[in-house]
Amino acid sequence: MRLSWASLPTAAPGQWVELEGWLAPLEAPPSPGYGLLVPQPECCLGCPPNPAHTVEVMAAAALPAPSGGAIRIAGRWAPLPPDDAAGWRWQLAEATPLGRVSPPGPWARRPGLSRRAALSGLPLACVAATAGCAAPPPLAEGALDQARRLVAAATPMDLHSHAGRVIISRTGARPFTPVAAPMQEGGMRLIALAMVADTPVTQVVNGTRIQAVRDPEPGELARHAEAAFARLAEVVQTQGLAVVTDQASLRTAMAPGAAPAVLVAAEGADFLEGRPERLAAAFAQHRLRHLQLVHYRVNELGDIQTDRPEHNGLSAAGAAVVRECNALGVVVDLAHATLATVRGAAEVSRHPIVLSHTSLNNNPPGRTRTIPSDHARAIAETGGVIGVWPPSTIFPTLRRYAEGMARLAEVVGVAHVGIGSDMLGLLGTAAYSSYRQTPELAAELLATGFGQAEVGQLLGGNFARVLGQVLPA
Repeated sequence: MRLSWASLPTAAPGQWVELEGWLAPLEAPPSPGYGLLVPQPECCLGCPPNPAHTVEVMAAAALPAPSGGAIRIAGRWAPLPPDDAAGWRWQLAEATPLGRVSPPGPWARRPGLSRRAALSGLPLACVAATAGCAAPPPLAEGALDQARRLVAAATPMDLHSHAGRVIISRTGARPFTPVAAPMQEGGMRLIALAMVADTPVTQVVNGTRIQAVRDPEPGELARHAEAAFARLAEVVQTQGLAVVTDQASLRTAMAPGAAPAVLVAAEGADFLEGRPERLAAAFAQHRLRHLQLVHYRVNELGDIQTDRPEHNGLSAAGAAVVRECNALGVVVDLAHATLATVRGAAEVSRHPIVLSHTSLNNNPPGRTRTIPSDHARAIAETGGVIGVWPPSTIFPTLRRYAEGMARLAEVVGVAHVGIGSDMLGLLGTAAYSSYRQTPELAAELLATGFGQAEVGQLLGGNFARVLGQVLPA
């Protein structure tokens, strides 16, 4: 029986099961065949595993090293009594390793990097109890200069941005902030600049999350979208930004010395009101080339991660919108969507799909915006890209953010990971909060163990590949 971490309590005692996870680092295991399997990599020895989500492994032969990546282990299932001396709740007896789930990348093979590269995007629960949890080591001398040269030769791109304060505020008009200058100074070539489609019917609750609070009036969100696209166009015009609409303008934006460029994006397709035929107007009038199907409201197209499902995934209207995106040359973005919605879109789309801003979490709590491995793989299997999100509550430093990208790359491959900054769209602070930091991020990716070509892919080469497959000729 193949167990998931959510189904641990359902396994019968004595049943032969298989479970996928990571071996936690142990200072002095009692035997070579003893280990602790956890759903996501542990930070360090100073952050002990949670007993509720830890399986004690008892194997006759030596277990592999924790630093080699995710592993699948088979064994006889044994729930442990509440008074177990070690405090664990579950055990795999007579265990046998079945092999790595995916081969580790170079960041997991280089000495001194494997534990850091296995970081999970956890909140700030890791205290500096050991060197593994302490502040990241400083960059080597000359590393930033090397990174600047790398950025200059690469094509950095951001899958999701609200730079310039493009979002229409709930509290009134706000002045724009610079976009072109930070992009030029940091070497950022292109950003998917997104209006937000459902702002009139959502609110910030307790200062920590956004949720829908009412249903829209007929035509309300379509009217809001016209104003939101107009504000985005004003940002583009006042900042002197180029707009990528097709293959020719993409090549221009990627050329050395090109002006900073944007891809017009919408966070939420609520303005369509479930009518796919409306997409062509936004494509022609507003140069829309990147459409996130859902946001914080369960709209007509599909279910979202942060509310109760209503469609059992992607709706029929959602499938029709995906097909229309394919026909026109619009990137389909599944950020905020449930796994069922992602899988529905993946079945329909003949082009790669993206998930523009999230991070990996193999034990996600309810109503989270993070995703487990199978969710990430559903995007990667289309040839798509996942943009890693940099909230400080998940990644407190640029090094930790780079390590979060490494961990996702270990699951889906380097070719399917990118930057999803959500610039000026987060409720809190971010590790990557300005495009001026792009060379520093490149340096941290190099320090995490990626090669120069891989860093080029992560910074924007992967998204450029998807755009080359999706945008119209």
